[in-house]
Amino acid sequence: MRFAWRWLLYVALISAPAAAFSAPDNTPPAAPDNASQVAAASAPPTVPNNTTQVVPARPPLTPAQKIYLAELVAKAKQLKLSDSFVWHKLVHYISNLVMPGYHGMVDSPQFYVAPNGKYDPEAELEATLASFFSPATETPTSQNPQCMFIARYTWLKQQLDFDPKRMPEHRCQRFHNWYKALNPGGMTLVFASAYLNNPSSMYGHPLLRVDAKDQNKNTRLLAYSISFAADTDESNGLMFAIKGLFGGYPGEYSILPYYVKVREYSSIENRDLWEYQLTFTPKEMDRILMNAWELGPNYYRYFFFDENCAYHLLDLLQVARPKMDLAGPFRWWAIPSDAVREVDEQPGLVKKVVYRPSRATITRNDLAHLSDNERDLVMQLTTGKIATDAPSLQALPAPRQAAVLETTLDYAGYLKAAGKPKVADTGALERNLLIARSKLDVPKQTPDVPTPAYNPAQGHGSSRATVGAGSRGGQAFQQFSTRATYHDLMDDDRGFTRGAQIEFFRAVFRHYDHYGTRLENFIPVEIMSLAPQDEFFNNMSWHISAQWKRLRVADGAQRLAFSLDGGPGAAWSNESNTALWYMFFENSARIGKPLYKGYSLGVGLRMGVYYDVTPRWRVHPYIKGMRYFSGQMETPFSAGLQQRVTLGQNLALRIDLSRNRQLHWQYNSGMASMLFYF
Repeated sequence: MRFAWRWLLYVALISAPAAAFSAPDNTPPAAPDNASQVAAASAPPTVPNNTTQVVPARPPLTPAQKIYLAELVAKAKQLKLSDSFVWHKLVHYISNLVMPGYHGMVDSPQFYVAPNGKYDPEAELEATLASFFSPATETPTSQNPQCMFIARYTWLKQQLDFDPKRMPEHRCQRFHNWYKALNPGGMTLVFASAYLNNPSSMYGHPLLRVDAKDQNKNTRLLAYSISFAADTDESNGLMFAIKGLFGGYPGEYSILPYYVKVREYSSIENRDLWEYQLTFTPKEMDRILMNAWELGPNYYRYFFFDENCAYHLLDLLQVARPKMDLAGPFRWWAIPSDAVREVDEQPGLVKKVVYRPSRATITRNDLAHLSDNERDLVMQLTTGKIATDAPSLQALPAPRQAAVLETTLDYAGYLKAAGKPKVADTGALERNLLIARSKLDVPKQTPDVPTPAYNPAQGHGSSRATVGAGSRGGQAFQQFSTRATYHDLMDDDRGFTRGAQIEFFRAVFRHYDHYGTRLENFIPVEIMSLAPQDEFFNNMSWHISAQWKRLRVADGAQRLAFSLDGGPGAAWSNESNTALWYMFFENSARIGKPLYKGYSLGVGLRMGVYYDVTPRWRVHPYIKGMRYFSGQMETPFSAGLQQRVTLGQNLALRIDLSRNRQLHWQYNSGMASMLFYF
């Protein structure tokens, strides 16, 4: 059952343009410029890894050890430890969806001591206790089971009060070196916002930062981060998307310096970061880190939609407080923004939220505070058309010169990080800008980026149910629709990345007095990226959708047919960011027996504008025209106006009006509906 929905996405994903999907680059990038100098001066110790692990052979137990093991097993049964939610979370068991019983989420056989330990919590507990009698000593490639499973050992020792004379305790030097290097003083959940140019990143991405005891805001880039991702060197982005959907890659935890992830998300991919500082106690942090140590050399099957980075990070976090059920609500799908919301809603878990804007966001903010003439100077400096001693720049007052130079530095840094420099020697450009800026005795002129009023945890729920009524061609109908996830461009943007739409599993049912109740539309996947462009940011927008929808056919009936639509486009915004214009060059392929010759191929244009009249009221006038030139030939057209009024975080009113043409049938359509998010 859990795999059935994945096949519904297959057709849509294999038809998407390959350029729209980018496989992850697993090569760690260099430290960002603002961290490299700090790192060189006070680089943290290298974190010893736990990626190589050989399970040592276990000799037979001595008679005395067998007696003590029997006592421990009896006490564990008396305390029902194998049924404890603590044990289940430490070994990452979840209940089966259909059949009774449990199964472990980890897929590495070496993670389980008992042969059937993946499916039997009691057998795994007893085998784990037996393994703790092993006399194996630690080597660079193997550990004593007490160290290999240090989280389990620590908890079972607390519950059963091990006698060190009857079960000698081993020194776990590798773990202690690793722990010392981390020097944990706090933990922060970091959320990287959606990345418009990669569908696999349009949900955003969470990671856990381990804040050192002596860390401050100036050295936090030197902290370490724990993240979960697919382990692959796949360079074909489309293949990555397909295999990721069906569990074709191992998923693993990794620990990297935080500045590496900041470089990857904030600088290269231009994703804003949100940091949720957590209130874990030292003992709770130790439990997470010990469990991360156990998981380090092991793997899961990675599934893009459910068993992904968000799910497994929640699964790790809830080890700290086993009574928290963070991952439980995400058995069918796990959306990173929902995962962040789940953490934020836990009483007393989040103590502070910090916003870290990306290079692109900083640069856009800088440019917004310049005049047209100053913006021209920034572009000329960046492209090398003028030097820092140009008369046009020197003519400005010192504060405005400083603002131009600072903005140029930010823009040049953005282009360099994105791999799109406008001059051959970016290093020389940056040095000249810094020298010129140092000669101006004025304080910083570029303004700080204001923190958005809403963070990702405050957005609407990603699932949605809609109830409405309307009329189509003079026939009244009632409509009910559901959407599994996640966000469309008519939804409220608060807490979401502006211009990013991705929807999975939207089904629309209508009831007509004449036709009865029927499926009107089913969309397995629809993705739209509206990335505004201007003279400084040349972003491409694009759209792809796969759906079954009712079409007018030759006999006048409305029948379901499959339609694959999409294409490239462009988007533009105004200075106040209240309007987002777009235009797409659309391609369409329709397949279905009701169509003439069973198919229809066409091209066309689609354009419109999303305009926020107020923060809660959005309107969307649009037009769309197609020319189907092969198969069932026709020229459908639609023009309409959509409106949405936000009534609450998870409640909205929507009104849709349109004029349409299909074959030779022209009709008006209108509907009012209530949207419920959860």
